[in-house]
Amino acid sequence: MQATSSAINASSTTSTQVSSVRHNWTLAEVNALFALPFNDLLFQAQTVHRAHFTPNEVQISTLLSIKTGACAEDCKYCPQSGHYNTGLERERLLEVEKVLTQAQAAKDKGASRFCMGAAWSNPKQRDMPYIIEMVRGVKAMGLETCMTLGMLDSDQAKTLATAGLDYYNHNLDTSPEFYGEIITTRTYQDRLDTLSHVRDAGMKVCCGGIVGMGESANDRSALLMQLANLPEHPQSVPINMLVKVKGTPLENVDDLDAFEFIRTIAVARIMLPESHVRLSAGRSRMNEQMQALCFFAGANSIFYGDKLLTTENPEADADMLLFKKLGINPEQRQDVSDEAHELALADAIKEQQNPPLYHAAG
Repeated sequence: MQATSSAINASSTTSTQVSSVRHNWTLAEVNALFALPFNDLLFQAQTVHRAHFTPNEVQISTLLSIKTGACAEDCKYCPQSGHYNTGLERERLLEVEKVLTQAQAAKDKGASRFCMGAAWSNPKQRDMPYIIEMVRGVKAMGLETCMTLGMLDSDQAKTLATAGLDYYNHNLDTSPEFYGEIITTRTYQDRLDTLSHVRDAGMKVCCGGIVGMGESANDRSALLMQLANLPEHPQSVPINMLVKVKGTPLENVDDLDAFEFIRTIAVARIMLPESHVRLSAGRSRMNEQMQALCFFAGANSIFYGDKLLTTENPEADADMLLFKKLGINPEQRQDVSDEAHELALADAIKEQQNPPLYHAAG
């Protein structure tokens, strides 16, 4: 009995220690979290989650590819890289009006943030006026705005911030040690520099990584250590499960064990207590039970819709049905009063809770 009490006390002490924001994690500490018994790790992660967030709310984002394919980077996981033949059709930058139409549709379905991604190494100056129009138009709808356009210099970051861009996404992808096995056309420092420009411009950072690319357990720990030891924690941290695409160098890599992925979510929650941890790419391969465990482990953000840039994603209706089963509600924005948006969300959830018995045959 005494040994059991000591174990409980030690677990409680550890939970209290890790709930604070830190920027000095060591690899040994991160590995120790991963090594905890599964139930202990999830209990600790859920304790941290409840200390910083409403436990049954999940932030909803929608992601649109505004320029597809022909990217000059050689990221081995990416179907949009011009280095690989994945059968993806190349598309030019979408017209502003088409982007705004998609943003309105996303808002009507319950999204609170609209993310726009372009397959570029970095945006060209000739594209910036259109990008700025997109940001302003989406912002005017009452949605949070997010973009991922590749690397940014200081002036580009300031321009986007002035236009009203809320978030900029630029992932570290993996550990510094494994990075060269995945990408050779830009350096790890290039990515860190872009994050610095984004922070200096006053925008929020969306930054995470991809697991299941053949990296070691130590690499997963090192990735989370890099994220947690940044000068400021990213406000959003997407944790992606590799989506294997035919034609990319990683199409035949071994699958990551589901429990290892859930552990990664839990450790991210503990180390980044005030960040939204996004259950991102790869959800289409996760059953409801796995997703539920990820939410319990501290994931509190998802991409909503049937596609993530070019890869499949669970349909919006399926997400709402899962939310109903779990008693989860979409997170509401705190900085915008938008009664129409809130009503649309409530109606969407109500419709899933009380589906019509009959529908018109078409």
